[in-house]
Amino acid sequence: MRTRSLLLVGGFGVVLGLSIVAAAFVGTANIGPSDVVGVILHHVGLGPAPLPLIDALIWESRLPRVLLAAVIGLGLSICGAVLQSITRNPLAEPYLLGVSSGASTGAVSVMVLGLGAGAVTLSTGAFAGALVAFAIVLVLIAGGRVSDPARVVLTGVLVSQFFSAATSLVLMLDGDADATRAFTYWLLGSLGGARWQSLTVAAVVILAGALVCLLFAAALDAFVFGWDTAASLGIDVTRARVVLMVVTALMTAAAVAASGAIGFIGLLVPHVVRLVAGGSHRLLLPLTGLGGAIFLIWVDAFARTAFAPREVPVGVITALIGAPVFAVVLRRAVRR
Repeated sequence: MRTRSLLLVGGFGVVLGLSIVAAAFVGTANIGPSDVVGVILHHVGLGPAPLPLIDALIWESRLPRVLLAAVIGLGLSICGAVLQSITRNPLAEPYLLGVSSGASTGAVSVMVLGLGAGAVTLSTGAFAGALVAFAIVLVLIAGGRVSDPARVVLTGVLVSQFFSAATSLVLMLDGDADATRAFTYWLLGSLGGARWQSLTVAAVVILAGALVCLLFAAALDAFVFGWDTAASLGIDVTRARVVLMVVTALMTAAAVAASGAIGFIGLLVPHVVRLVAGGSHRLLLPLTGLGGAIFLIWVDAFARTAFAPREVPVGVITALIGAPVFAVVLRRAVRR
């Protein structure tokens, strides 16, 4: 079993590494894999200097974008797997529960209204919005004790619509048509603004959060059998749930602050990976994270090349893929 787990994680890791290199040369410019590898080797001190134009295109534009897609895909997928366990609902994920919408409202409030006058950063505003949205959802579903999938979905829709309206109100108060158009495009999910600085902030928060979630893998396994059973196994249920909810809100906020709201990854990827990994979160979480990173890298590559020179918001592509999966999972959940 241990050998199989290592092989699966290693296999997913190899596919992720190859995807990063391959996606970095996918585009309208004539760049090959050797150029990408050469630029990377140069910047780690192991190769000659590439042509300045090639270096700028790969190192300053494409690599940060591909790596940011990987980090956000990893984070949102793990958040989905964790939320499905702590709410004991297969439909839970940050976007459908309205957490992403809350984070978007917090981020837009900071950007448009200038709340905090520099003391409040974009990520902090998104985190505050995500926490408020999460708290409202938990109150409405009685802390996760409501197991009816339809009610959980309707609660998520309610919270999501409320914060979407709040975001629209904030943008309307700004009164700048060009800025409103830009913010609306960003809210659909875009990785076009990826730079090393935004990548670093998102990567630190999301990878640290993923590590914390992995430390609670045993508790997440126990939650499947109910909270009372988990408590009888010696797990501090309240502490574990609070820590995991705060961590997933923080990871979602970091993702939204870097790329806008990208939905359905937290629903789609964990359900697909469970077919391979089974129910053990010690294996499910790493594979889900790696699978989500691979998935979003290629969705973004498709979004920026399929309709070139136009670029489709990556959130539109994930919604087109995730909505049918959502319908199937909802149908199965309601039948149980």
